[in-house]
Amino acid sequence: MRREAQNILLLLVGGALLKITLNGTYLRYVKPTVKPWVLAAGVVMVALALIAIVTDMRAARPALQTEPAADPHGHAHAARSPWLLILPVLAIFLIAPPALGADSVLRSNGRGAATAAVVQQGPSAFPPLPRTAVVPLDLSEFITRSVWDGTHSLTSRVIALTGFVVQDHGSSYVARLVITCCAADATPMKVRLAGGQAAALPDDQWIVADGILVPGSATAGNEYTPTVAVHAVTQISEPADPYEY
Repeated sequence: MRREAQNILLLLVGGALLKITLNGTYLRYVKPTVKPWVLAAGVVMVALALIAIVTDMRAARPALQTEPAADPHGHAHAARSPWLLILPVLAIFLIAPPALGADSVLRSNGRGAATAAVVQQGPSAFPPLPRTAVVPLDLSEFITRSVWDGTHSLTSRVIALTGFVVQDHGSSYVARLVITCCAADATPMKVRLAGGQAAALPDDQWIVADGILVPGSATAGNEYTPTVAVHAVTQISEPADPYEY
């Protein structure tokens, strides 16, 4: 790859990192604690690219004063293929891909992703739930409590779950992806919605589902996917931070 292409590619990658960090879309790829490192990487890349471009421009000035050597074949050769490497960077720079959604959950079916996460956590002491009429919970905490909480703290409690809709074989689910570091290690968590209130909603529509856990519905046979008897479903916009941690 020629130096010009290297410098432009480095500048575009650094600019893309700065853009997604400053507008918040970096949360589609990594967890919030990584923000300073992404920002620093973007600044360093842009600075290195600018230094290299300025250095090359200064070095090229004396060369312009000398006559270039003639091509014995009468034509010039240009390597075009390295420039194709810039296209994926431009795609990220101009059109940021969306966060992972229903497709990721459906493609994980049968692979026990949620099962492994729940089983690894194991039984533990859970703090008491707040004494409010509706208790908002992360999907990961709700699923873990439904499997391991021996005090049955979820019994008869109305829980509010926020996530996106997944329609699968006639059943509706509210789902969320849990990441440890970045989207590459995302683990899907889902809860079945009983009652039909979400049946007409499309995949990836974000909702808040209020309902009560159906006791004993999360088992190894269904990969520890609990069922909620839904009271109400409210459609919402996708949150700025779409993942759980």
